[in-house]
Order: sequence, then C-alpha cells, then structure tokens
Amino acid sequence: MSVWDYANPKKFIDTTTPLIPWVSGLALLCLAVGLAWGFFLTPDDFRQGSTVKIIFLHVPAAMMAINAWIMMLVASLVWLIRRHHVSALAAKAAAPVGITFTLIALATGALWGQPMWGTWWAWDPRLTSFLILFLFYLGYIALWEAVPDPDTAADLTGMLCLVGSVFALLSRYAVNFWNQGLHQGATLSLDRQENIHDVFWIPLLVCIAGFVLLFVALVFMRTGTEIRLRRMRALEARARRLEA
Repeated sequence: MSVWDYANPKKFIDTTTPLIPWVSGLALLCLAVGLAWGFFLTPDDFRQGSTVKIIFLHVPAAMMAINAWIMMLVASLVWLIRRHHVSALAAKAAAPVGITFTLIALATGALWGQPMWGTWWAWDPRLTSFLILFLFYLGYIALWEAVPDPDTAADLTGMLCLVGSVFALLSRYAVNFWNQGLHQGATLSLDRQENIHDVFWIPLLVCIAGFVLLFVALVFMRTGTEIRLRRMRALEARARRLEA
C-alpha cells in the first residue's frame, strides 16, 4: 500500500474516522496527566519561582505552532506538485489549529515575560518572527475565504505557505541566529548544560505528546469536514447545472 492511496478522499475518511476517538482520548489523557504533573507536582524554580510552570503550555504550543506550519508547507507542496485535493484540504484544516497554538504561545510568553523581563512584549528577534508567523496564519486563512474557486485558493495559499515558512524557521532558530535577543535558549536540547532539569523535562514531554496528538485529532476531524463540504458544493453545482 502506498501513502498516495490516502489521497483518495474516501480512503482518507474511512481510515482516519475510526482513529479520531482513540487519538483524541490519548491527547486528553496526556494533557491531563502532563499539565497536572507539571503545575501541581513540580517544584518552583530557584530563579523564576512558580512562573517557570508556564513552560508546560508555552513550549508545546510554540512547537506545534511552528510544526503545524511546516505540515501545511508539506501538504501545500504535495498539492502544487501532485494536485491531490486531500493534501490542500489538510493544509486548510490545519491553519485554524496552528493559529490557535500560536495565540496560546504568544499569550503565555507575555505572561512569562512580564515578571522575567519587566515587560509584556519586547521586539526580540524570536518574538517578532513569531508575531509575523501569526500574521501569515491570518493571511492564509483570509485568502482561503476570499478566493471563491477552491483550486485557485489552494494555489495561492500554497505559495503563501512557502513564503511564510521562512518565518516559521526563523521563529524556531532565532535564538541561535541572534544571541543578543532577550528570549532564552532552547528548553529542550541535546546539550546537557542547556536542557531543563529532569523534574520539568519528563512532564513537559508528556504535555508535548498531548499537544501533538491533539493536533493530529483536530486535523483529521477538520480535513474530513472539508472533504465533505467539497462534495456538497460539487453536488450543489451539479444540481444547478441540471436545473439550467
């Protein structure tokens, strides 16, 4: 069986629909365990106090905001190259989920930044590139709504996704590019000196797993909905032609 078999809308729906309850359940379990563990069972940091616990929301949300855009990029490239409608609809379905994660990351980052930096916002390279990524999400969603022809909308949003990927990568690696930024280094790192302590690391991994599974479940559900809406519009257009 080839991965391209799932470009068939019926095959995609038949495969993903039974998985949604299981993936959703695992997501809720991981989020419940990870957030409860992180917020109530981990100690305060000796420098940041209880503020450090924002990482259990902020880090997974920020990671998924970036990775959601990368998923949209891959799906858009498949559409632009192979013209598979499911990939274009999957990219469209992922955008509202990605922008929600971006908003969570920006909000929790501000909550963390105010006591740590003394300000809710700073034009730090990583924060600025992340804000621009949020604006690209807005533009992507708006472009889908503004263009009536779905194939043309998929083409235009695919090109926009290519451009926005620059800022997705910048928001991920800005700390490495510009050392003068206020934003701290990577929370999860192969460098033992930079990586957070195990007492925070393990529940954080559980939270990240929850966010990943939640993203997958939501994209499966929204993609199935988009496929059904496309079928309905096609049937309505056919009915109007027959009436004419």
